[in-house]
Amino acid sequence: MSDLTHAMLQRGQRARVAARALREAAPEVRTRALTLLAQKLRGAVEPILAANQRDLDAGRANGMSEALLDRLALNPARVEGIAAAVDIIAGVQDPLGVETERWTAPVNNLDIARVRTPIGVLGIIYESRPNVTADAAALCIRSGNAAILRCGSDCLQSSLAIAAVIGEALAEAGLPADAIQLVDTPDRAAVGLMLAGLEGNIDLIVPRGGKSLVGRVQSEARVAVLSHLEGMNHTYVHAGANPDMARALVLNAKMRRVSVCGATETLLIDRAVAPSLLPLIAADLQAKGCEIRGDEAARAIVPDMVAAMDEDWSTEYLAPIIAVAVVDGIDAAIAHIERYGSGHTEAIVTDDADAAATFLNRVDSAIVVHNASTQYADGGEFGFGGEIGIATGRMHARGPVGAEQLTTFKYVVRGQGQTRP
Repeated sequence: MSDLTHAMLQRGQRARVAARALREAAPEVRTRALTLLAQKLRGAVEPILAANQRDLDAGRANGMSEALLDRLALNPARVEGIAAAVDIIAGVQDPLGVETERWTAPVNNLDIARVRTPIGVLGIIYESRPNVTADAAALCIRSGNAAILRCGSDCLQSSLAIAAVIGEALAEAGLPADAIQLVDTPDRAAVGLMLAGLEGNIDLIVPRGGKSLVGRVQSEARVAVLSHLEGMNHTYVHAGANPDMARALVLNAKMRRVSVCGATETLLIDRAVAPSLLPLIAADLQAKGCEIRGDEAARAIVPDMVAAMDEDWSTEYLAPIIAVAVVDGIDAAIAHIERYGSGHTEAIVTDDADAAATFLNRVDSAIVVHNASTQYADGGEFGFGGEIGIATGRMHARGPVGAEQLTTFKYVVRGQGQTRP
């Protein structure tokens, strides 16, 4: 057995023991750990930023793109944002022990309750976002799950600095520091060991990163996976859209932050309003440096668009690029989304209540939006405080995965001596 294998198996065993302590702790103890974590993050800005600078220097030396450097970069405001998110999670109702349903079975008079309980030990694998270290830890503490975190080598120094603060907060609150463990090696073999489950000590794998990472996890994991593959998101400007609102929403949905999974990648615009509205939307996007790739109908209206290729309709750019298609009404828009969407987030812009209801009812994505930016696809914006990611599957959890979504349930059955005939 290699040294890495031995170390990872030991992590798994310690996490399993810590998970029991975290699950059995009183809600106020978990809350205190989170409150302390927020305080300690604010008190550790200098060492966290110094560690982050080492990551940024290495990233630039290795030719990291500006979009990825932006994901990686921390500053005092971003550290404060991380701490503030932990504060919000601390204020979220503790989900453990909550009865989601209770009834008396008529056939036997048993009192049966469905009660939320932690999943157990989570393996969370992510790339160059050091804030995920704190977000994931806080959500796991709130939901009573232990976690083994494996960040990308790009943000290892930043994550180690944040993990040190997490350990201090747990210990001061009287909880085992092993409840949240960060894998401290960039060795990619550690990922394979986690995907194998660490001899049954990992109950769920949560990948958060690019298509290659998530694809590997989905294909190789031998334990359950909660993930999304990509955010192929659409904004549909309906014939009944308010023009000013449509312009503002499309610009924000694409350009607020192009590297987030909630960014709109394809604009669908109704043929009835495209001649008047598309030139204005295109000018807004181009003024912000966005490249536009249009279908034949869109290019007939705005000739300086790049011609869209077939692959553009299924590409998650994560860059200042957007594909544009002119569609013949809501049925055509929904058909396009069904063909090319990834089940993440879709939006309609319209003042027509019937059209909005049709879109919201028929589009089967994790998040469907009316008259708002797709960039609201975020657990913090949903009031969860933070998120592990956006789940696009149809089992267990869908949409932003916050503390409540990181629980499962058990049935608690109370009787008065009943025996089954």
